[in-house]
Amino acid sequence: MAEFNIALVKGDGIGPDIIDEAVAVLNEIGNIYGHTFNFEDAVAGGRAIDLYGEPLPQSSVDICLKSDSVLLGAVGGP
Repeated sequence: MAEFNIALVKGDGIGPDIIDEAVAVLNEIGNIYGHTFNFEDAVAGGRAIDLYGEPLPQSSVDICLKSDSVLLGAVGGP
């Protein structure tokens, strides 16, 4: 039926767990209703600071801008 591109910004703390569960729900919705969800990871928050030295790198912004939707977990510090 429909195809959606979704940026996943897991963030920090409980964020990755929340996003993982949300992805599982979306995949089940896709199975039931015939939708396709394409997920692409983007980093933000403490994890981005650790990896890139900044809280929201341009690569993450670019991923979000080209997506149909952004699924954001918790963002905080390291």
